[in-house]
Amino acid sequence: MANWLIAGLGNPGPQYEQTRHNVGFWWLDQLAHEMNATFSVDKKFHGQLARCQSSEHTLFLLKPLVFMNRSGQSVAALSKFFKIPLANTLVIHDELDLPVGTARLKCGGGHGGHNGLRDIIAQTGSKDFLRCRLGIDHPGDSRQVSDYVLSKPSQTDRQAILSAIDNSLRILPEVLSDDLQKAMNWLHSQ
Repeated sequence: MANWLIAGLGNPGPQYEQTRHNVGFWWLDQLAHEMNATFSVDKKFHGQLARCQSSEHTLFLLKPLVFMNRSGQSVAALSKFFKIPLANTLVIHDELDLPVGTARLKCGGGHGGHNGLRDIIAQTGSKDFLRCRLGIDHPGDSRQVSDYVLSKPSQTDRQAILSAIDNSLRILPEVLSDDLQKAMNWLHSQ
């Protein structure tokens, strides 16, 4: 029975709940709902934590309650405390470089300018963790990125993002059983 850390990235506070930058939180909320798990604040891990059981694994669902650029503080604290290897860490985050409604699975790599990933890499000392990238599209001008990610998507875009979340949740059993190729093949064909 292996422990897994599944961290959804976002910003704390009601003013950010419905923004594009918080799609990692949306993903975790959906998983927690499906698994009948409840989040509660755990100060030791600087976040909200829910623990649930899959058939073969204990899942620690983490929503950092620090701002996006400090996400690594929360992820590193939990992974060290429960001795969860980075190979058993899945980070869900918004991705400007993917069309809205697209979900992609990736293992390792750089931060691609994403401040949450940048801090996780800095705090854990490694890039070797899984990422579930949820496409939110790009505003077209790099000077508009900050306002764009912190704004609410249109209803059409929101539905497309929720559909991508549903698709990426469907491959979680394969991810947890280390069948990444099967998971990617299915998800990347959607």
